[in-house]
Amino acid sequence: MVVRDKTGAVVKGLKASDFSIIEDKKPQQVISFDYQNVAEAAVLAEKTTAGGKASVADLLERNFAASQAQLKDHRLIVIFFDLSSMQEEDIDRAVDAADDYINKQMQAADLVALVSMSTGLTMDQDFTSDKGALLRGLAKYNGSDETGFANGTTGSTNGTSDDTTAFAADDTEYNSLNTDRELLAIRAISKSLERVDQRKSMLYFSGGLTRNGIENQASLRAATNEAAKANLAIYSVDARGLQALAPVGDASKGSLRGNSAYSGAAATAQLSANFGSQETLSTLSTDTGGKAFFDSNDFAPAFQQVQHDTEAYYILGFHSTNQTRDGSFRHLTVKVDRSDVKIEYRPGYYAPADFQHQKTEDRELALTEQMRSDLPATDAAVYLQALYFRESRNSFFIPVSLIVPGSQIPFVKGGDRDKASLDIMGQVKDAQGIAVGNVRQTVKLALDPSQEVQRKNIQYSTGFTLAPGRYHLKFVVRENQTGNMGSFETDIQVPDLKKSPLKLSSVVLASQRVPNTTKNAAGNPSPLVRDGLEWVPNVAHVFRQDQHLYFLYEVYDPTKEKGAEGGPVKVLTSIEFLNNGTKVYETPLVTANAINDAQHNAVAFEFDVPLAQLKPGTYICQVNVIDDAGGSFIFPRIALKVEAPAAKAPVVAANPKVAAP
Repeated sequence: MVVRDKTGAVVKGLKASDFSIIEDKKPQQVISFDYQNVAEAAVLAEKTTAGGKASVADLLERNFAASQAQLKDHRLIVIFFDLSSMQEEDIDRAVDAADDYINKQMQAADLVALVSMSTGLTMDQDFTSDKGALLRGLAKYNGSDETGFANGTTGSTNGTSDDTTAFAADDTEYNSLNTDRELLAIRAISKSLERVDQRKSMLYFSGGLTRNGIENQASLRAATNEAAKANLAIYSVDARGLQALAPVGDASKGSLRGNSAYSGAAATAQLSANFGSQETLSTLSTDTGGKAFFDSNDFAPAFQQVQHDTEAYYILGFHSTNQTRDGSFRHLTVKVDRSDVKIEYRPGYYAPADFQHQKTEDRELALTEQMRSDLPATDAAVYLQALYFRESRNSFFIPVSLIVPGSQIPFVKGGDRDKASLDIMGQVKDAQGIAVGNVRQTVKLALDPSQEVQRKNIQYSTGFTLAPGRYHLKFVVRENQTGNMGSFETDIQVPDLKKSPLKLSSVVLASQRVPNTTKNAAGNPSPLVRDGLEWVPNVAHVFRQDQHLYFLYEVYDPTKEKGAEGGPVKVLTSIEFLNNGTKVYETPLVTANAINDAQHNAVAFEFDVPLAQLKPGTYICQVNVIDDAGGSFIFPRIALKVEAPAAKAPVVAANPKVAAP
C-alpha cells in the first residue's frame, strides 16, 4: 500500500504499530511489515555463470545469489502484449510507447519482463535491467501480421455491414474461448510471481476484452484472485487509443442493413460494444489495485503511473481470523494513526473455497483446468480400458470403460439409500492434437446399502466413433462429496484392418451381462449389446471361481471358400487357458460357416466359460482364430486372474451406463 500526504508525497518512517487492518468489520493483527523505497535501490549484480549472464528469473527461482533480499527496493514490471486482440496499428503504438519508456523513463530500480500471447503464451524477455535486451525483445512485435478477432459482435442482420463479413459464422463461442485464454494467461503470470513478496506491476496492452454474459465470470474471478495473492497490480491499456465511432461505420465497412443507421441504434450498439470491451479491463485493474487507461493515444501516463505507485510502499501481512473456506469476497480497510494522509490499497480478496462452497461455474472451471493440465490428478484412483469394433470400412466404435473403486467414494446416507455423484469429463485428440470427441456427464449413484459399495467398483461406459489412426485419450473423474479428482490418459491406436489378412476386433472379457438396448446417435446398438444384453467389460481382468467368464469378439470380411460366388465362410475358433506355460483348459472348437452380423459383414463369437473348473491363480488366455478358407490366423493373448469365491458380496460393476457416442 502507498501512504501519501496532502501534497501527494509518500509518507515515510511509519511503523507497523501505526497501521490497523479491518476485514469485514473485524480487526486483524499485523504479523509482518516491510517498507520498500526504489530511491534506495542498489544496482542488481547479475552474476555471470559458465552458461552466460544469469537472469533475474533465476533469482525468483531461488537460484540466484544468496537470497531474494537483492530484490528489495526494486520494481518488478511485466509488460504483457495481448497480440491476439490487437490490430497492427495498435501493436505499433504499444511498442513505440514501450520503447520510449525504456529509452527515456526506465530507472535503475526497474526490472522489466516482456510477455506476449498470440497462439500461445510466451515469455520473450526475462526480468532484466538491460535496456538493449528489452529493446530487441520489443522489436520482435513490430510488423506483426496478427489481426484482432476477440471482440466481434453478433446479433440480427439489422445494423450489420452489407459485405462478405456478414456471412461469417457466429463468433460468440470464439469470443468466450478467447476471453478465457487471456484470463488464463494472466493467472499463469500471477502464479509464477506469487513467491516474491515485493509489489509487482503488469502493464497489459490489449485491444479490448469482451465477456459474454456470465460465461467468463469464474475465469475473471480466478484471474483477479490469483493476481491479488501474488501482490500483482494490473494496469490495463486499451491499445486502440482514442476512437472515432462513426454512426454508420467507417470506410472499412459496407452499408448497414435495416433502419438502425437512421434511428440511432447503430451508434448505440457501437458505443455499447466498445464499453463492453473496456469494462473487463477496468474490472481487472480496479480489483487488483491498478488503474485502467482508455481513450488516449498517449500511453506514457501508464508507465508513469506504475513508477509513481511503486516509488515507495508498505507491505503488511496478516492471518485472517475468518477461517471459513467459503470463497466469498473479503473487504479490507486499512487505517493509519494520522488524519492528514491518504492510503492507496487493494480493496479486498477472495477467500479460498473448499469444494462444498464452490459455485457451479468454479467447479466446472476446475474440471476443465484439470483436463488441460499436463499433471495427472491422483486424489482418486481411476482405471480405463479402450476397445475397438468396426462400424464401416473407415469407421470404428471405441467403447471406453472407466473404473473408480467404491472405497474412493464417501457415500452420504439419505433416508434408506446411499447417494453420491461423479463428474466425468473426457476428450480424445488426434495425432495433430485436435479434439475429435468429447464427453461431459454427471452420473448420479443411488445404491442400496446392502450392496456394500465400499467393496465394489463403480464402472462408467461411453464411446467414440473414430477413423483408423493414433489418438490420445484423457478422462478426468471427480467425486462430488469431497471434490477429489483422478485422471487417466493414454495413447490408443485404431488399426487400419484393410491390410490385415485376418480382421479381428478387440476381445471383450466380462463377468456380467446386463439388460440394455441403448443405441448410438446413428440409431445402431452398441457393439457390446447382443440380444438385449450388454457385455460389461472387466477392466481389471480379475474373476472369481463362482463367476462365468464371457468372451465377445468379431471377425470381419471372412474369406469365402473357393467356388461359386456367395459360397460359405469357414472360421474356426477356440480359447485356451495356460498356467505356467501348460494348457489346463480349452473350450470346444467352434466353426462358423456363415456371416451372422450382416450389417458389419462379420462373424461374431460369444463364449460362456464357467470358472469353477479352474483353480485360483494367474492364467494366460489365448484366443485361437483361424480363417480356414483364407489360410490366415491370429492368436491374441490376454492375462487374467482367477480368485477363490469371496465370503461376502462380489466386487462387480455397479450401475453401468452406456452413453451414445
